[in-house]
Amino acid sequence: MMKKWLSTLTLSLGAAGLLAGGAAQAQAKFPEQMIRIVVPFAAGGGVDQAARLIGRQMQENLKVPVIIDNRGGANGTVGGSAVKNAPADGYTLLFSATTHVLSKQVMAAAPYDPVTDFAPVARVGEAPLLMVISPTLAPQKLGEVVAAAKAQPDKWTAALPAMGAPSHLATLLFAKQGQLSNLTMIPYKGTAPALVDVAGGHAQILMDSIVSILPMAKSGKVRPIAVTSPRRSSIAPDIPTATELGMPGLVYLTWYGFWAPKDTPADRVQALHKAANDAVADLVKAGALASLGIEPVNESIEQFRKHIAADVAQASDLLKGAGFKPE
Repeated sequence: MMKKWLSTLTLSLGAAGLLAGGAAQAQAKFPEQMIRIVVPFAAGGGVDQAARLIGRQMQENLKVPVIIDNRGGANGTVGGSAVKNAPADGYTLLFSATTHVLSKQVMAAAPYDPVTDFAPVARVGEAPLLMVISPTLAPQKLGEVVAAAKAQPDKWTAALPAMGAPSHLATLLFAKQGQLSNLTMIPYKGTAPALVDVAGGHAQILMDSIVSILPMAKSGKVRPIAVTSPRRSSIAPDIPTATELGMPGLVYLTWYGFWAPKDTPADRVQALHKAANDAVADLVKAGALASLGIEPVNESIEQFRKHIAADVAQASDLLKGAGFKPE
């Protein structure tokens, strides 16, 4: 009887070991098929460029296909909705910027809650904004811009490439720090038309992603004034920070991250978190991120959640202080 019991126990333990081993092997296989990264903006922009760069490195590291799927429209929520409604299996990811987490602040009828309807995976990079002004204007430094805008508020207009985007929030922060309560802000349909108007003198100030407007600044078509990072940008080391120029409160960074559908299993989210961070680390070693003006970020998923909460709180305060009403 004892031998039979021991034999049964051995078989049971063996079966359990096989099951555990099989489960571990199945888990270790993830990912084993194509990963789709949804970018909620048109191809060619800063977010798209970063997604493609990181996606290629993830594909090389993971040995599975990684494709970029551009789903632009509705302030990024068309792409966001595609990910929210995708199977929560870890094979569909959203790659977006700060704009994603602010959809409820800037849209009267956002189709989802960007904080509670997604699983944060990894925040992988951040980049400063660059302030430029029309080249026909007299000011050469940040303090002179503030003084001129205070003295003649009717002659100074800030161009906003998109409402609720980092460019908008950084401009609100600039107005707050410079005590420019009368600064007129005009929304545009993208960076390109805003930049054209500043170059032509139809608008005076523009703050946007450094990679988007640096070429025009280098060509002399707009005048660079300051970057909004704590330290100078690696792709524009000759442009001072706002802090250097006497406005330490003007620090605002756009950032990039990955999200998965809300109910994606935690072990798969963690695997994707590692895959994203490993890809960024490899790109940093190769010097590939520097060309986009992106500084790498490597933080835990919990730190990412806290960063989102802080960003949403800051944006809410800035938008409320400006009397902004979601549309």
